[in-house]
Amino acid sequence: MAEGRAPRAGADGKKFERRRRAAAAMAEEAPEDGAVRTLPSLRRLSRGLPFGRSHGRLIVPALCSQEKADPQKTAFVLRKAWTLYSVTPLYGFRRARLRDYARLLGAFIAAEKQKGLAVEVGVELDIKVALSSLADIRGSELDQAALLVQLSSRSRSSSRNSEDKPVWLGWFCSVFGDELSESVPEHFTCLPLFLSHGAESYTALVGSWFQKTFDCCFRRLAISPLNLSWMVAMWAGCKLDRAASAVELVFSVPRLAQPLDISYAIHPEDAKALWDTVQKTPGEITHEEVDVFMDCLYAHFHRHFKIHLSAAKLVKISTAIASAHCDGIVKILHSQYLPGVLMLLTELAISQIQ
Repeated sequence: MAEGRAPRAGADGKKFERRRRAAAAMAEEAPEDGAVRTLPSLRRLSRGLPFGRSHGRLIVPALCSQEKADPQKTAFVLRKAWTLYSVTPLYGFRRARLRDYARLLGAFIAAEKQKGLAVEVGVELDIKVALSSLADIRGSELDQAALLVQLSSRSRSSSRNSEDKPVWLGWFCSVFGDELSESVPEHFTCLPLFLSHGAESYTALVGSWFQKTFDCCFRRLAISPLNLSWMVAMWAGCKLDRAASAVELVFSVPRLAQPLDISYAIHPEDAKALWDTVQKTPGEITHEEVDVFMDCLYAHFHRHFKIHLSAAKLVKISTAIASAHCDGIVKILHSQYLPGVLMLLTELAISQIQ
């Protein structure tokens, strides 16, 4: 047994086996060249270690496939800048009451926009609220279906048959987050990752209503430079069936009178070739391998520009799979890797809750 693997006996063994089966159900057959790179670990993050590593080793599941999901139902996720939040378990949440929740949330938003004036529930408002379940966005049958919150504006001057204009989107999800679900009491719903797209004022209103209604807590989810380095290493090694964009790293130089960012772009084939030479065991990523990958990039940059990037702060990474900023803003670009990216973000959200 490799160092850092979970034991297969007792309670821990049952969890390991359950996660193994969930990963197998989502897996694609690996290409003959063995170049498939999988994304995050199914294990829970703990003590600040990135992506569930144990003793510096990350055991990653097989490539997550999106074949069983309806692409039209998940297309709204792609190519949007999503702001990340972690959310503690919701108390007393019921899927059967989504329409009631939508009416109550709509009345709350209207009252807040009118500075506390009373608003009758059920009266047609300028902002229309819709809540719906997304069964296609989850890692396994053990996960709760994602919850989509949509805000649309109604124009009083337009005809009643005209379409409402979307103004804000937010959604809760849990992708292979079943460990958190098992650890909370009954009547709690675990959807630890929340992603929002739109005006921050609406995010604040929606978050405030959910916190008051379900006794939960929202918290911005930042991404550390260490986790960004793991992301770029994993995603740079993913094989794509079409031309890929450059792998880009953006660094912020500290202690300068004027802000200075350094952008470092690498051809995707070069980045993948480098990772293939670094990774020793397919299906596993170690802390040492990520360090070697990053050190090679730093050494190449220093050789050409005489700048030590290791002295700067990694603040953003971009690949053909996704881009991520240290402020907790993510853009997912490739539908095939959607479950894997969300699994990784779910783990980061859980680590902040614990």
